[in-house]
Amino acid sequence: MKVAVVAPSAATPQRTLWLSNLDLAVPKTHTPLVYYYPAPPAAETVGEEEAFFAPERLREALAKALVPFYPLAGRLAVGRGGRLEIDCNGEGALFVVAKANFAGEEIFTDFEPSPEARRLLVPFAASGYPPCVLAMVQVTFLKCGGVAVGTGMHHVTMDGAGAFQFMRTWTGLARGLDAEASPPSHERTLLRSRSPPHVPFEHPVYSPSYLNGRPRPFVTRVYNVWPKLLADIKAACAPGVSTYCAVTAHLWRAMCVARGLHSDAETRLRVPANIRQRLRPALPAHYFGNAIVRDLVTVSVREVLSRPLGFVAERIKRAVVRVDDAFVRSVIDFLEVESEKGSQAARRQFMPETDLWVVSWLGMPIYDADFGWGRPGFVAPAQMFGSGTAYVTQGPDTDFGGGGVSVLFALEPEYLHCFQKAFYGGQGRRWPAFLPWVLPLSNSYLYSSVMLVLCKCYGLLLGFTSQLSLPW
Repeated sequence: MKVAVVAPSAATPQRTLWLSNLDLAVPKTHTPLVYYYPAPPAAETVGEEEAFFAPERLREALAKALVPFYPLAGRLAVGRGGRLEIDCNGEGALFVVAKANFAGEEIFTDFEPSPEARRLLVPFAASGYPPCVLAMVQVTFLKCGGVAVGTGMHHVTMDGAGAFQFMRTWTGLARGLDAEASPPSHERTLLRSRSPPHVPFEHPVYSPSYLNGRPRPFVTRVYNVWPKLLADIKAACAPGVSTYCAVTAHLWRAMCVARGLHSDAETRLRVPANIRQRLRPALPAHYFGNAIVRDLVTVSVREVLSRPLGFVAERIKRAVVRVDDAFVRSVIDFLEVESEKGSQAARRQFMPETDLWVVSWLGMPIYDADFGWGRPGFVAPAQMFGSGTAYVTQGPDTDFGGGGVSVLFALEPEYLHCFQKAFYGGQGRRWPAFLPWVLPLSNSYLYSSVMLVLCKCYGLLLGFTSQLSLPW
C-alpha cells in the first residue's frame, strides 16, 4: 500500500470558507462510495502503452481537479463562536494505492455495503473533530485485474450532486479533457439565514427528539427493480407518478410488513429534496455544497398497508412538492434558531423501527465516471450508517435494460426474508410455492396481515430446515 497527500497542481485561494446551516445539518463524517471497474478483455490491452488504471495518471488528474474544487484540499476547522468552517489551506487530499488478494467477482457480484467493504476499499480518517482531511481516494488493484476506486468525501463539503460533479471533473481530466467550462460555485452565503429568523413552517424532521431509536444490528442488501416490476409498481399509482415516489411507497409498505409494525402505530418517512432549482432566484447550476432539505411524511401503518399504493405515493409527492423557496428559507432559519439554542440537528442518533429514510440518486450521473478505461460496472455506497436507510439509484444501462433501478436498503437481519417476500411479491428466490395465492390481495390490508403471519412462519421454518434440502 502506498499513501500520499496530493496538493492542487496550481495556486488556490487561501481563505476560510463559511459553512451554511444545511452544511452543518448533515452527519459529520466521510461518505464512502465505491466504483468498480471490471478488468478489460485481454485483447483490448494488447499494444497499450499505459497500464490499466495507471496510478500516476489518476494522481495528476486529482491534483488538477483540486484547483477548482479547492475546498477539498483544505481541512475542517473551528471559527468564531465555535462554528465549523473549512480552512482552504491547500494541504491536499489523501491518495492511496493498494493491492487486494480477492477478485472483483467475490465482492461485487452480490455486493453488500458494510464496515468490512469500507475497510477494504475506502480510506479511513477521523471525521468528527477538526482538523481532519476532507477528501480521500483509494485505488485498489484486484486479483482479477479489475480496479475499485473508493472515495471518502466529508459530508460538510458537499451533497450527492456535488460528489458526482467532482467525479465528472476528475475523470474528465484523467481522459485529457479540460476542466468544465462552468466551474463549481463556492458561494455558500447564498444560503445564509435571515435576520431576524422567520420560521412559518414546522420542521420536526430536524428535531433530535425524532431520532430516539436504539442502535440495532443491520445488514444491507441490493434489491434490483427490473423494468417489468417497476412498471407494475408505477401502474398501481396515479399516471405520471415519479419513480422515486412509486418505489419509495412500495419500499415503505414492504418495510412495515417485514417489521410487523402495529397497525395503529405512526410511521414516518424522511424525504430529501434538492433545492438548487427551488429557490428564487435559483442557486447556481454548479453550486458546490449541501443543497438538500428534508421533509417528513407521517401516516399510520394502517394507511400504508390498507390504502392503495397510489395514496402513499401521493403523500410522498406532496412532501417533495411543498419544498419551495419559502419552505427552504424557513428550514435555514429554523436551523439558525436551533444552533443559537445549542441544539445539534445532526447528532449521531438513530431512527426508531417505525421510520424510514430514502435518498434518491435518480437522475444523477453516477456512472459518468470514465477515467479513460470505460465506465464503472457498479457504483454504490461502501457502507450504510443505520437501519431503515435506503438509496434509490439507477443501474448501468447494460444491466438494467435502460429502465430499471436499484434499492440499497439497510435492515435488521431477522426481517430480511419477510422483506424480500413483501418487496418482490412472490418473485424472489427461495420462497415456498404455496404463497402466491395471496398475491391478488396485494393492495389490501388483508394481504399485508396474511404476509406478516406467513413471513414469521417462514422465518421459523428457515431456522428449522437450514440444514435440509427442500424444493423451495
